[in-house]
Amino acid sequence: MIKKFFLIALIPLILCGCSKNSTDEITFSSWGSATEVKIIKNLISDFEKENPSIKVKFMHIPQNYFQKIHLLFASNTPPDVLFVNNLYLPVYASYLEDLSGIIETNEFYKQSLDGLSIDKKLLAVPRDISGVVLYVNLDKTTLPDSSWTLDDLMEKCKKIQSQNLFCISYEDKIYWLMPYLMYFGGGVLDNNYNLIIDNPLSKKSITFYKDLKNKYHYAPTKSEVGSLTQAQMFIDGKIVFYLSGKWMYPKISEKAKFNWAVINFPYGKNAQNIDISGWAISKNAKNKDASIKLVKYLSDKKSSEYFTKTGLITPARVDTSNLIKNIEHNEKVFIDTIEKSKNTSISNDYGKLTDKLNNQLDL
Repeated sequence: MIKKFFLIALIPLILCGCSKNSTDEITFSSWGSATEVKIIKNLISDFEKENPSIKVKFMHIPQNYFQKIHLLFASNTPPDVLFVNNLYLPVYASYLEDLSGIIETNEFYKQSLDGLSIDKKLLAVPRDISGVVLYVNLDKTTLPDSSWTLDDLMEKCKKIQSQNLFCISYEDKIYWLMPYLMYFGGGVLDNNYNLIIDNPLSKKSITFYKDLKNKYHYAPTKSEVGSLTQAQMFIDGKIVFYLSGKWMYPKISEKAKFNWAVINFPYGKNAQNIDISGWAISKNAKNKDASIKLVKYLSDKKSSEYFTKTGLITPARVDTSNLIKNIEHNEKVFIDTIEKSKNTSISNDYGKLTDKLNNQLDL
């Protein structure tokens, strides 16, 4: 009688081909704006349709992302798949899977692979490669040639100031100082991770940057910015040159009511620094196979094209870069700058170091 009952109970499971463990749930974390989150959720939905046995639990962490990820690793509850960037990658290197074998490396820009690799291990599959450029209000000045210099910028600033406008944006963080540091041949760390922020070339860069605001008044002070952002001041026509990345392209496309385009920051003595973001997998991932499937899906050509068409990213995939082509806004600059860029030199404590320098330098 017991055997007969067991067989009857088993029949529904056999007929439906299912079991209690037929669905693998994996967690996936990312930061991002509402627009970016919508893109990610759409891709997750499509992934789940193609892989009905996998359920993706999305963790959106809009602020203090890496601090919270750090806590999750410390409590041994990290997400299975996580979005990371090269600036924080060394901190988590020992916690991440080597993904070297899951992609065709010739499909990606070499700089993007190098930026997410440590000790020849690819710790994240690149999604985007980001260099900062200058957005330019063409109703207030002319578009410079790509070979321009900071001297050329200063000449333009003199003319712009006579229009009672601010020439260029200014933010008091190391990240926004970096293009100036690279231009003069300085930096934060050299290739051997030695601190070089105090060397003469770095000091020259810092002085030049501060003078834009304090000496020449080409850039707004904090009180002049008030509750606005530098981006909003550019959109409002109060700043003529706005330093930012590809992530601002959709907003400026939508909001700016004047003619505008992008141009590379002057190259100077050294190539400009770039940042890379991508998809990583925790060594503690509950289901490695499902996690790898998700990363391969998010980084394939179709998904890369979807991200790129929104205007949010400069793709790390070479075969998607042809979508960066708007002639009116000189959009190809985002691709051109990749070839004249290099990865930022990052140490394990780079985040703490730059936080400390932000306070010390009084930018």
